[in-house]
Amino acid sequence: MLKKLSDQYNIILGSASPRRKELLSDIGLIFSIQNTNKEETFPSSLKEKEIAEFLAKQKSEFLSENLKENDLLITADTIVSFRNELLNKPKNQEEAFNTLNKLSENTHKVITGVCLKSRKKEIVFSVTTMVTFRALSDDEIHHYINKYKPYDKAGAYGIQDWIGRIGINNINGSYTNVVGLPISELHQHLKLFI
Repeated sequence: MLKKLSDQYNIILGSASPRRKELLSDIGLIFSIQNTNKEETFPSSLKEKEIAEFLAKQKSEFLSENLKENDLLITADTIVSFRNELLNKPKNQEEAFNTLNKLSENTHKVITGVCLKSRKKEIVFSVTTMVTFRALSDDEIHHYINKYKPYDKAGAYGIQDWIGRIGINNINGSYTNVVGLPISELHQHLKLFI
């Protein structure tokens, strides 16, 4: 299926995320990378999965102006929601600590919105994963922030990092979704373009 897709389309990943790049490479997809530096915004009336889907579609709109006939663009946006509060990328050490302190001994949602776009078709979907942290000590949180500097990650952590390995005791849903791209669901949706 992936070979057929690669033969039919010039696949473009609209993201600078090394994690998304690695996930796509791991399933054998051949693709190029484009990125946009345009600021992302969303209407305040949107909730959770609507936000993730809106932002993925917005990224697609930023990048799809020059789509050629055989191009297939993949864009995604991952958000972290805890008790209906969005936990964005932390701006500094204090924000990172406060975020991880909130997540300690609690369950939160990780939602990735994905947009697949060709000249003829567009599919937007999202995947939600529930993630539970065990109790994290202040020392563990400080160690993680100082060593891994998670300032480029929504929710102030990467599940594939040290804190994910020692701190997360339950995942309900897609693991790759929490990394940044729900690969199994993406694979199913890509089939619709063949």
